[in-house]
Amino acid sequence: MKLRSLLFVPGDRPERFDKAAASGADAIILDLEDSVAPERKGMARDAIAQWLAGGRDCTAFVRVNPLEGGQTPDDLAIILPAAPDGIMLPKAEGAASILALEELAGAGRLPSILPPILPIATETPAALFELGSYRSVRDRLAGLTWGAEDLPASIGATSAREADGRYTAPIEMARSLTLFAAHAAGVAAIDTVFPRIDAMDDLAAYVGRARRDGFTGMMAIHPVQVAAINAGFTPTPAEVDHARAVVDAFAANPGAGVLKLDGKMIDRPHLVQAQRVLAAI
Repeated sequence: MKLRSLLFVPGDRPERFDKAAASGADAIILDLEDSVAPERKGMARDAIAQWLAGGRDCTAFVRVNPLEGGQTPDDLAIILPAAPDGIMLPKAEGAASILALEELAGAGRLPSILPPILPIATETPAALFELGSYRSVRDRLAGLTWGAEDLPASIGATSAREADGRYTAPIEMARSLTLFAAHAAGVAAIDTVFPRIDAMDDLAAYVGRARRDGFTGMMAIHPVQVAAINAGFTPTPAEVDHARAVVDAFAANPGAGVLKLDGKMIDRPHLVQAQRVLAAI
């Protein structure tokens, strides 16, 4: 499942579903949580289920409500029979939350097997101490992602960002820990949303930083962001050519630990990075 770009769509706005699906995003996230008012949750569940069941040509996740809110069973009861491609779980707190979601999905008449789960892994203080546990449920995950809004509110921080737009030190730490946790579990590392839709140059810089740091994809809040995100997480022709040259060099010298390519020394870490580039094509 390629997940360079994941576009949020409010679940109570079914008139936007087809447009989101046609945006070019690798996946859309039909939202039942923050973007839907409490009195519209039921309508949103029905709208999402109807759209999913009608057939689609894009990957579709559904963001359910948090486990502690008591609405997740209702979400699953309506959504799972329509066969979404994945479930996004907000306010997840490690492997225990994944197992709890599975238990809910197996209760009563619901299907006992969930589609892949994408936890939002940093929205509570306790969640940060459970990031390493996702390795034990890696086979149930589509990836790991994080959020920069709920965590500051939960600790009483007045902002998640410095005056120049950079994340504050605590929030940057949460981002980094999510990145490491995803790679430790061997799943996609998905960066959080860029909140502005009127700053495309800044978005491109953010995407470039995310890919540089090791993220493999990113969430989006508007279709206008999708093309820049896809481009930023797609290797350039020059990168692909170099990666193939590295792989070919080691294939021709299977016993070598260090080789010389284009006048530079390359070793096994360069091979691993080259293989990652080729896998992202």
